[in-house]
Amino acid sequence: MDRFKLKGLLILAVLIVGILFAAPSFFGSKGVPQGWIGPKEKIKLGLDLQGGMHLVLRVVADKAVESRMNSTASDLKAQMVKQRIHYSSADSDSPETLRIVLRVPDDYGKLADLIRGGYPYLQEADRSSKDGTMTVKYRISDREAAAIRSQAVEQALETVRNRIDQFGVSEPSIIPQGGERIVLQLPGVTDPERAKSLLKNTAILEFKLVDEEHSVQDALRGNVPSGSYIAYMKDGSQPILLQQRAVMTGDLLDDARMRIQSTYHEPYVEISFSREGGRIFERVTSENTGKRLAILLDGKVYSAPVIREAISGGSAIIEGRFTDEEASDLAIILRAGSLPAPVEILEERTVGPSLGQDSINQGVVAMIIGGLVVIAFMVVYYKFSGLIADLALIMNVVLIMGALAVLGATLTLPGLAGIVLTIGMAVDANVLVYERIKEEIRLGRTAKMAVDAGYKNALPTILDANITTLIAAIVLFQFGTGPIQGFAVTLSIGIVASLFTALVLCRWIQEWLVNYQKIERVSI
Repeated sequence: MDRFKLKGLLILAVLIVGILFAAPSFFGSKGVPQGWIGPKEKIKLGLDLQGGMHLVLRVVADKAVESRMNSTASDLKAQMVKQRIHYSSADSDSPETLRIVLRVPDDYGKLADLIRGGYPYLQEADRSSKDGTMTVKYRISDREAAAIRSQAVEQALETVRNRIDQFGVSEPSIIPQGGERIVLQLPGVTDPERAKSLLKNTAILEFKLVDEEHSVQDALRGNVPSGSYIAYMKDGSQPILLQQRAVMTGDLLDDARMRIQSTYHEPYVEISFSREGGRIFERVTSENTGKRLAILLDGKVYSAPVIREAISGGSAIIEGRFTDEEASDLAIILRAGSLPAPVEILEERTVGPSLGQDSINQGVVAMIIGGLVVIAFMVVYYKFSGLIADLALIMNVVLIMGALAVLGATLTLPGLAGIVLTIGMAVDANVLVYERIKEEIRLGRTAKMAVDAGYKNALPTILDANITTLIAAIVLFQFGTGPIQGFAVTLSIGIVASLFTALVLCRWIQEWLVNYQKIERVSI
């Protein structure tokens, strides 16, 4: 087989693959012929075409600062005990301040040294003495508070992205806006309430021992023992007395998966810990055999089973009479990690699929009208060669649709505009080539020589024009946001497809006509 025929077979193979991948998008996954051997996945549509949710979230970053001050206060208490600093209280006075009451004012020097050495971000804001005690107020520095807020937003952005990815939304748009806002576009979401619940849960997982030495009823009457507090089961029905200190937290979690019980066929969540978490969990269960260990998420008790024996292997289960969706969402939240601060939904818009269908219909009409005008012009002006260019134009659209399907790219309304623009530009390379061929024919060249010279002379100009446009499209994709990226994707694919159809497909057909059909005059 000579090189020319091999080239023709390769071109045919590319076109067939393009048709196989594009067919479901044109006819629907159910509209392809019986026994269809190709893929059945359609092109994914963006929010503006298939509908979905548009959300604007605000990260309550002040809560991250408050959480940092609470953890600092807890750690500071332990350090003051070690340093023999006599204090009566050490608590957050406000989200950004810490109030320490010293029972022995002479311990102020040791406290100041402790703060300077271990907590340099705390600045003394006030100091006063009364009734033999000293009250010292510390305030977190503005620089540290700003860093905590910025880190909280960045971590929240990553956590939201992980949750959305695991939720299964195709091509979501997740964009930071301003200092504390996140803009979300979720195409194809049909259950808005479930999506909002998935995004808003902070997912702080804790393991706490049940206080079984004191009465829950006494605690409900106001006699809460020191170091314990009252919590409630997930449904809010049953109070339970828990120890304040968490023996483990969710930061040691490695994985979480929904499982189905083999006996009662009820869903539950199986969690596995990291190596360090597995060791801690085994130690906790071995030291507290016979006691109840409560599993809490965002302060609500999901289950409180009795520890029958030491649990090794680094795994546990969370039961709570879940539905399948609740168990699946809980596993997603735990895998993606907890939010560093709560998020609020500032704006919510639902885009209906009918609006998207109208956009698709208008885009298709624009493509058809633009395509018919281009086809008519090429046939009238370039005769049979124009017909070849029109064939290449049709295959160009097919290849674009096939490429979008195989790459899993999302087609948006600006993406449709990119396809319409590509249709107008697709024949540009053919026009340059055909004008060169005309020049060669006017110089008295044979059909074979005119075709060879036409493509050879037009190639540098065609490459220059298309490569510069492709570079611009790549820059748009790299630095643009959702709609701009959708335009850049279809434009980039369209440019590559246009180069293939104009410089490879059309040239092969023209060379086949002059070399194998021995035509003496090019219809152009």
